[in-house]
Amino acid sequence: MRRRLAHLACLVIIATLGAREASAQDAVAQFYKGRQITVLVGSSAGGGYDIYARLVARHMPKYIPGNPAMVVTNMAGAGSNAAAAHLFNVAPRDGTVIGALQNSAVLDALLDALLGDTKRLRHDATKFVHLGSATIDHYVCIARADAPVKSFKELLTHELLIGASQPGTSTRDFPAMLNNLTGSKIRLVSGYPGTREITLAIEKDEVKGLCGFSWSSLKAQRPDWLKSGFIRVLVQEHDKGNPDINKMGVPLAVDFATTPENRQVMELIYSSETFGRPYMMAPDVPGERVAALRKAFMATMRDQDLLAEAQRIGVVIDPISGEALQALAEKVFATPPAVVERAKQAMEYRAP
Repeated sequence: MRRRLAHLACLVIIATLGAREASAQDAVAQFYKGRQITVLVGSSAGGGYDIYARLVARHMPKYIPGNPAMVVTNMAGAGSNAAAAHLFNVAPRDGTVIGALQNSAVLDALLDALLGDTKRLRHDATKFVHLGSATIDHYVCIARADAPVKSFKELLTHELLIGASQPGTSTRDFPAMLNNLTGSKIRLVSGYPGTREITLAIEKDEVKGLCGFSWSSLKAQRPDWLKSGFIRVLVQEHDKGNPDINKMGVPLAVDFATTPENRQVMELIYSSETFGRPYMMAPDVPGERVAALRKAFMATMRDQDLLAEAQRIGVVIDPISGEALQALAEKVFATPPAVVERAKQAMEYRAP
């Protein structure tokens, strides 16, 4: 009799949970039916984040209850912090706007929050709700094959002129950190809107290279560069490296850190790469919509049509769930303030 009662109780619980889940699903479908979701890309059109966002937007609607339309719009500026401020302060908090922000902007907000300074950015991105990421990023430094520097070891004694965007972006902050923590001699030409414009400048020989460049973006935007030998990869800006790049014999930047403390700072900054190509929403979006969009995002990342298109255009899909990214953010929050302060100082550019 006790076993029967226990079995009956389990059935009742399962039925109740199923009914609640179905009710939540219906509510989400009712909300999204006939609506439109805007994907706000915090960088210029044609760059890596834009390519990923448009790929996701083409395939994700069929997995969202109610099948809303998805459109992509660009709001470049301040290393995605302009888009982050809009997402946090202006955009509706109802699940109809998703931010596709640069992962460096996420780390920027985390660093400011740890030091008690959230006013500078006009938003607190540590409160964003993560839906997931399309891939883990691996950044590299590249240089034209005809550049005077042929390896990162040579970069410790010879200057290299490279293109960069604004402070707060990986293309500007990562090379600044290399100068400060490894002794490299990188000279920056800043102000380019994004990687698309920097790669064009490299082709025109206005600059000789680019650092803080995503490996996936390189393969998507300029797949011919590696095959033709137009550029060489000088160093990996990652604490473990990418298996494919490791096979090429490209060294890790952290191995050139001048002190153990400097290596710790580099590893903290490179942790932003795990955020990869993140998608997020402002706080206060109803929980059932967050759950539905997180589920839809991961289903999209397994979609065979999306995977086939990703392979065709040369982008990597290696997804991370929103729950995992949220947990990573909490882990970064535990970083000692002294290390965080050193990290902020390390990203201040000093010309060689």
